[in-house]
Amino acid sequence: MSTRNLAKDQPDSFVFTDEHKVRIEKIIAKYPKGYQASAVIPLLDLAQRQELWVTKPAIDLIAEMLGMPVIRVLEVATFYTMFNLKPVGKCNVQVCTSLSCWLRGSNDVVKACNDKLGIKFGETTPDGAITLSEVECAGACVNAPVVAVGDEYYEDLNYETMSKLIDTIKSGNPPAPGSAVGRQGAEPEGNRTSLTTDPTQTAPMQDLAAAKQKHEDAQEAARKAKENA
Repeated sequence: MSTRNLAKDQPDSFVFTDEHKVRIEKIIAKYPKGYQASAVIPLLDLAQRQELWVTKPAIDLIAEMLGMPVIRVLEVATFYTMFNLKPVGKCNVQVCTSLSCWLRGSNDVVKACNDKLGIKFGETTPDGAITLSEVECAGACVNAPVVAVGDEYYEDLNYETMSKLIDTIKSGNPPAPGSAVGRQGAEPEGNRTSLTTDPTQTAPMQDLAAAKQKHEDAQEAARKAKENA
């Protein structure tokens, strides 16, 4: 990952909407007195949802609201790739290229994005509609490769399925999020080799006495076989 810096061009000011101000009061109230700094990530997220990216004025305001040094808020904003530090398109396509996704073919996913959108990481399509971003671990390694589109995750992607996903994004009708190969949750590919019973059903009660007797019978059979050897 390259160094993450704030955009050179910044707005003069930032103010949370009235709706967000109400949410902020509720968020800060969750933390004990003296620990308001714990709300820094939720507040940065709200600022980004309001303007699609995190501005320097927003960072300054959040630092003031939480009683934090500005550098502390800046450290959080620049550390997490979930925060956009410069303007992005209306749709932000975030491709994970961390180890698990790379091993499972994220390079092909990136190539599909480059070919279909005509842009590279950190760039936005000429119409301002789609930005392509690189993410350092999306946190869904078991279903790699993974791409986040806004708040939705699309998993088990390859060149073909990523190309189709981009087409649907452009049309304004992206598919339901989840696995491109139909996996449910984080279940393994192919047939199950364990946990094969229905988890919604009550497991039968184990007969411990019968199990003990079976074990003792096996031990006795083994003893007799050894004597007759």
